[in-house]
Amino acid sequence: MAKQYKLTPKRLQELQEELNYLKTVREKEVAEQIKEARSFGDLSENSEYDEAKNEQGKLYSHIAEIEAILASYVLIEEKPISATAVSLGSQVTVEDQETKDKDTYRIVGSQEADPMNGRISEDSPFGKALLGKEAGEIAEVEAPMGVLRYKVLKIDKH
Repeated sequence: MAKQYKLTPKRLQELQEELNYLKTVREKEVAEQIKEARSFGDLSENSEYDEAKNEQGKLYSHIAEIEAILASYVLIEEKPISATAVSLGSQVTVEDQETKDKDTYRIVGSQEADPMNGRISEDSPFGKALLGKEAGEIAEVEAPMGVLRYKVLKIDKH
């Protein structure tokens, strides 16, 4: 069975728009680059042609990747399972029990994850540990350096 990608309605729309852009505007731009590079003559020593062909390969690879996601996605609603527990779409403020550092994260589907910008996948060890927890509870995360403990301080559902 093919992997299923969990997408919010917003992310689905973004992917559909990106695919449309890549197949219309960007594909024509790359084709024009190749055409222009061919006009420079001998293709065996034509770095512009090689670069344009590499760009075309990357473009087609990216298109195939988005098409694969769109062929096997599951639409997820950002509705909370419980009004007070962490669920997909929740914004969670946690406190590291060792360092007392506080951070805020949004729990998202794997296709929307961006840890550097506070968007944690529900499939990640940290995301899995937070799901279902309520304010005041401790989430334990298995890590290579041992178990990390985070206290859930606040949960926002929007």
